[in-house]
Amino acid sequence: MSEHRPIIVGLGELLWDVFPDERRPGGAPANVAFQAEQLGNQGIVVSRVGTDELGEEIVDFLKSKGLKTHGIQHDEEVPTGTVTVEFDERNQPKYVIHEGVAWDRLEFTDDLAEIMKSASAVCFGTLAQRESKSRETILKAVQSVQDDCLKVYDVNLRQNYYAADWIRNSLNLSTVVKLNDEEVEVIAPLFDFSRDEVKFAQQVIEEFSTELVCITRGAKGCCLVSADEVVEVEGKPVQVADTVGAGDAFTAGLITSLLRKRTLHEAGNFANQVGGIVASHQGAMPELKEKFDELRSSVF
Repeated sequence: MSEHRPIIVGLGELLWDVFPDERRPGGAPANVAFQAEQLGNQGIVVSRVGTDELGEEIVDFLKSKGLKTHGIQHDEEVPTGTVTVEFDERNQPKYVIHEGVAWDRLEFTDDLAEIMKSASAVCFGTLAQRESKSRETILKAVQSVQDDCLKVYDVNLRQNYYAADWIRNSLNLSTVVKLNDEEVEVIAPLFDFSRDEVKFAQQVIEEFSTELVCITRGAKGCCLVSADEVVEVEGKPVQVADTVGAGDAFTAGLITSLLRKRTLHEAGNFANQVGGIVASHQGAMPELKEKFDELRSSVF
């Protein structure tokens, strides 16, 4: 009997990360779907690309990795998205996210509605909500899932592409909220919440009826807070190649664990390991299926 493969939808931006020496496929929700596929789920990217060479190339890349691409729309008027990535002296990525691109124009279609109805989990963020067209589509898509679908808001703030109302609407829709410690510092004052991470998470749960808040701390691990539990999970040291996509891989690991009904400590630990493995490789979508198969067999 074959293993059940839950459908995990990455809803939002699909783009090329343009590094000083090369370009690599990326976009946070797309990264989550890609890693979800490598972790034994069915990853589906829902986004929009241009009818250009870059769009064709990125769709072909996802197909070559086994992902279904029927959730990717094509735009004849604007190009496929790109992001210029540079690194600071601490090897942390800095992004220039170019505007006027296809994923800003995501449309709610019958095909998208069907995909959402089939989803066991959907991951969406803030960046793809920077234009009203895609923002309305994303919120409508998340609202159209089945009642038992895991709705994961991976906050993922980038540059100045966020507003309190977008964040509030997303929090209201979410089952799980995942953000990093730096994002807590940004969001807490928007809602007059505590900057203490555990108190902040508890206030989010109380205010927005979210079931779980996960706060990542890079190499220091993560904290998972539910209505009746606070779990601290230490990080494990890895040799970092670059951190691009590591947080998205963490999210894919977290979703994979939660869908398999693991405890919060097990889910946080597994997600930490997945994120660490990706951080030890270059790019947001490295080929890691064999490593992940080994990790899954030792955990699930």
